[in-house]
Amino acid sequence: MTTQYEQYDPARHGRDTPQSVFGPVVKVDRHEGGKIHVITLNRPHRLNAIGDGLSEALYDAFADFRDDPDARVAILTGAGRAFCAGADLINTAESRTAERASGGAQPRRPAGPRKNPVPLSEGMGLWKPTIAAVNGFAIAGGFMYAMQCDIRIMAEEARVGIAEARWNMGGAGWMIPLSRQIGLGSALELTLWGDTQYTAERCYQLGWAQRVVPRERLMETAMEYGQRALDMAPRAVRNMKQALYRGFYMEPLVAQAFGGAIEQNLAGMNDSLEGPRAFSEKRRPRFTDT
Repeated sequence: MTTQYEQYDPARHGRDTPQSVFGPVVKVDRHEGGKIHVITLNRPHRLNAIGDGLSEALYDAFADFRDDPDARVAILTGAGRAFCAGADLINTAESRTAERASGGAQPRRPAGPRKNPVPLSEGMGLWKPTIAAVNGFAIAGGFMYAMQCDIRIMAEEARVGIAEARWNMGGAGWMIPLSRQIGLGSALELTLWGDTQYTAERCYQLGWAQRVVPRERLMETAMEYGQRALDMAPRAVRNMKQALYRGFYMEPLVAQAFGGAIEQNLAGMNDSLEGPRAFSEKRRPRFTDT
């Protein structure tokens, strides 16, 4: 059964729900009894550009996924013909023009830390698997969102790019992990030459995309990955993801010790009995994360 909800429920967040004139800026459909969350960026009239509270709503969608004990895997995609076109530069230009006209006064931010879904795994402590289903252009901030996911499936006509250098926009912080994903030379080409765009096939050649499929098969393929994930032991998956992300920056012996320490949480689990039992009985395991 599929259900939907809108982000920033005022009862939970104490503020109005971010809306565009076309409805909620982020939508979530739940599949397989809530085990698979399909998170959709929903500003198609602006190519899903980041505005109208979209970033904060996306943070809430991922936080709800992280904290839901039934949720196992998330798929991020975009409504309409684009994945995400990055920052809404029209809104940005308007706000900066207004700021200059008012003498340079900075608009006041709400009290407390800003909700930001980047970095997704390390920053939010999200160690469940995530999939980006890149249905069209993923430019600048849209590329940033896709690179946060664990694997990327791209439609054949999808394109990616990082245009910040063209428009004097910031972004150096979120770009830092890019060299480990596609290599230093390609990372420099994308960032320093902001008019560079890579095709889905080029992304696949670089290893940034794990699959390239016709657009009509994009969500089908992403759901196949999601359903396969449901057969995996959830705590083992979280352990391995955390070890791979955090261990990348560690000295090898420190990383090995870190990974070994994490896996102590498998001891005594019912799932640690269920896995070998299912193998010996030649059936699918029924993991309960206990």
